[in-house]
Amino acid sequence: MRRRSVDFRRPGRRRLQDVVWFTSCIVLLLFFIYILAKGSTKIDSTYQFSRRTFRRDRVIEGFNVTDEMLSPESVTRQINDQISLAKAFVVIAKESNNHQFAWELTSQIRISQIFLSNAATRRTPLTIKESEYAIRDMALLLFQAQQLHYDSASMIMRLKGKIQALEEQMSSASEKSSKYGQIAAEEVPKSLYCLGVRLTSKWFTNLSLQKSLKDQIQVDIKLKDNDLYHFCVFSDNILATSVVINSTSINSKNPDKIVFHLVTDEINYAAMKAWFSLNDFRRVTVEVQRFEDFSWLNASYVPVLKQLQDSEIQNYYFKGNNDDNKTPIKFRNPKYLSMLNHLRFYIPEVFPELKKVVFLDDDVVVQKDLSDLFTIDLNGNVNGAVETCMETFHRYHKYLNYTHPLIRTHFDPDACGWAFGMNVFDLVQWRKRNVTGIYHYWQEKNADRTLWKLGTLPPGLLTFYGLTEPLDPSWHVLGFGYTNVDPQLIERGAVIHFNGNSKPWLKIGMERYKPMWEKYVDYSHPLLQQCNFH
Repeated sequence: MRRRSVDFRRPGRRRLQDVVWFTSCIVLLLFFIYILAKGSTKIDSTYQFSRRTFRRDRVIEGFNVTDEMLSPESVTRQINDQISLAKAFVVIAKESNNHQFAWELTSQIRISQIFLSNAATRRTPLTIKESEYAIRDMALLLFQAQQLHYDSASMIMRLKGKIQALEEQMSSASEKSSKYGQIAAEEVPKSLYCLGVRLTSKWFTNLSLQKSLKDQIQVDIKLKDNDLYHFCVFSDNILATSVVINSTSINSKNPDKIVFHLVTDEINYAAMKAWFSLNDFRRVTVEVQRFEDFSWLNASYVPVLKQLQDSEIQNYYFKGNNDDNKTPIKFRNPKYLSMLNHLRFYIPEVFPELKKVVFLDDDVVVQKDLSDLFTIDLNGNVNGAVETCMETFHRYHKYLNYTHPLIRTHFDPDACGWAFGMNVFDLVQWRKRNVTGIYHYWQEKNADRTLWKLGTLPPGLLTFYGLTEPLDPSWHVLGFGYTNVDPQLIERGAVIHFNGNSKPWLKIGMERYKPMWEKYVDYSHPLLQQCNFH
């Protein structure tokens, strides 16, 4: 059958397609509009939420704890004040043994602290309504504390009484500690006593030991030779003196030019002679004398010996009478009246042929060569010493009684003190200026102990006032018997001094410094082993 031309075909099918296409477009358009509307609602919702969050943050940031505490209506400050007062009452309740009340206060403090913690966490101030019960309960406890006389006045009185009791206990403990420490420092260790007894016995029973001494003529020449290095030690301690000589010889560049002059007492004379005859110290010459052999040493010449004959002095130093225990026990030590302690003021008489000597205490250790001390220019002064007015050490007013007119008019209270223990003495100037006569003058003026209490340093400060040449501090480092010493000072020190009660040969010696002394003791020596030295 023949098809019709395009113009004459039926339009029904084409209209149907147009309708379907148009309907689809409308549906899509409506769907698009729906989606747009829903998205707009979501954005608006998010915007509203952001605004609310921003507003809340602004409120939180606006809350200031400091401003809240400073506010006169602040509940937080009121609770804090209650807590502070309650804490003080807890301490007083415990002191009064009212532990139940202390527990109640502590529990209420905890509750109040929880309130404050919650307020700080939520960042909003506390209100009176929510904290009413906590404030009331704490107020009741504080009122009860006042009824128990836990107020400020009572607390002050209690604390004063407590402080006074503690001060009395501390004073008593300090006095006992000082007394026992002094007793321990004065004791002679059994091993040291044993050594003295064995050496004395050996000296008197072994005649060959006395004959083994070096050529006496050659020794006598050295003892008077002013071209040699002369050291003097006044001691009754055999081992301590041995350490001084041994450390000096080991650290010396020319030990054969060293001469040691030892002076001891009658009791230890034989033991000293025996020890230094048995042992050799690198060719060092050692002379031992006893002060009882000095004919010039008598009560008519020496004020200390004259004072020892006075009954009042004997009672003061040996019995402790007529003082009502006002003087510390360390000033009552009879060793301060020992002639071995005062011979340092008679060195020109002890060694009349010498021109310059170095005085060493028996509680020192020599770490370096000391020959340069003999070439130091003292600029016309008598005594070369290290000054001790720096740091913890003292000036003249710490040693002398400046209420006494003699002291006040003759000496500057701020004058720098110095130390005995390592001193260079120009004996030519000493004799020229009659220094021993100056010492006698001040010693006699102090017969009633009104210028100074006791010891050799105060009269030394008076005797050598204006006659002392300061030495470099590295020559003499002190403090090893009672305090801690700077390691750099120890390293640089030529002579280290165990001044104080804690001597290295005693059990109370400072353990950290004992090795510096002990390394110059030969513990393998038969006599030391027999006497249990270790």
